[in-house]
Amino acid sequence: MPTVNSRPDHSVHAQRRQRLLASLEDAAVVLPAAHLVTHHADVHHRFRQDSDFFYLCGLDEANAVAVLRGHGTGGARDPRFVLFVEPRDPTAEVWNGQRWGTEGAMEHFGAEVAHPLGELAEQLDGYLQGAQRIGFRVGHHPHVEPLVLRVWAQQLERGQRRGGPSASLFDVSASIHAMRLRKEPGELERMRKAARISCAAHEQARQAVRVGMGEYQIEALLEGHFRSAGARQPAYPSIVAGGDNACILHYTNNQDPLRDGDLLLIDAGCSLTDYYNADITRTFPINGQFSGEQRDLYELVLTAQRQAIAAVQPGSSSAKVHNAAVEVLVDGLLELGLLQGNRDAILTSHGYRHLYPHRTGHWLGLDVHDVGASRLGDHHTALEPGMVLTVEPGLYLSNRLPVPEGQPPIPDHWQGIGIRIEDDVAVTATGHEVLTAAALKDVGDMEG
Repeated sequence: MPTVNSRPDHSVHAQRRQRLLASLEDAAVVLPAAHLVTHHADVHHRFRQDSDFFYLCGLDEANAVAVLRGHGTGGARDPRFVLFVEPRDPTAEVWNGQRWGTEGAMEHFGAEVAHPLGELAEQLDGYLQGAQRIGFRVGHHPHVEPLVLRVWAQQLERGQRRGGPSASLFDVSASIHAMRLRKEPGELERMRKAARISCAAHEQARQAVRVGMGEYQIEALLEGHFRSAGARQPAYPSIVAGGDNACILHYTNNQDPLRDGDLLLIDAGCSLTDYYNADITRTFPINGQFSGEQRDLYELVLTAQRQAIAAVQPGSSSAKVHNAAVEVLVDGLLELGLLQGNRDAILTSHGYRHLYPHRTGHWLGLDVHDVGASRLGDHHTALEPGMVLTVEPGLYLSNRLPVPEGQPPIPDHWQGIGIRIEDDVAVTATGHEVLTAAALKDVGDMEG
């Protein structure tokens, strides 16, 4: 947490709140922060703020609640931004660190009014009165939800008695997530920084790998670089998967030795202090030399990834990006004899899914699998400048998934090869920008 004497610029959060309230007109929004999560006994996991709350408020403290009032005129008498926060408490702060308190909430985070958290039950009804709608994400904030529902029920009852209109309850997350999907220039700069740190870690790891090392040693190297470069933490549990472990998509044990002749798949990225993330995967031979089968599959995945990245353009969609990769993979697998039959029939029936079971990417931002709709009804979301997505085709040859009827069994000499190549790609006005290009991936760079 920053010190009380620091003065971060939170004007960007104020602008976001204004945009949200303008889109919602006379609505009020109740937005809770995250709570601490128990790790064991009386020890908590390291705190991670709710991304929607951080996006709109910038406050990195647990338990707080923001009330945004589209029907307010502004100022202390009729505020548009109210924060309920844990009060300053010297005893608690000795144990768990400094709090901003109500004065800090107003001075540093722009709240027009701030209350101790304990006053939420008493004050919330008054702040929500007059709103035509109440925005709250039901099912995600169990500590606050009963209070919001009780206040809403009271307002419904009053409205029925008086014969006037009653406020409706709606899920505000769709509006917030539509904003988060389109990154602002400042957000893109933060993601470029996360990418730079993560790319450098991947390059160091690849150069350090030797036969006989442990997967955990490479994990330590990666995450040590993240921290030494100023990142908050890994963006997600790092995947350091040698040999057949790479065929487990979310492998995180990272305990096995690195064996001669195997490939090493590393899927790792950092998260910055303000939660912006990178997400990179590289795969390379542990001993510095691809076998024939490994090279064939690696070149196929790399070609598929390049075709998919080329499809990242304004007006395209994540579905088109995925299809571009799948078509290349299916053509290559047919040529290698790992698939057989009619190409179009395989694409239609997803007869390749035992070798490529996942999508080619996801949105990226404050969350690694970031928010935002990939389709609206029957229509895929069109890519627009400011959107950021991962592009990560892969092939995983193992006996874990059943081979579809009509497809050949995987020969033994192909078994245990897992390859994924992943980059973070921003949509620009004229095409795209590969944020993670500094992490090398050409065949020649992976050997040696």
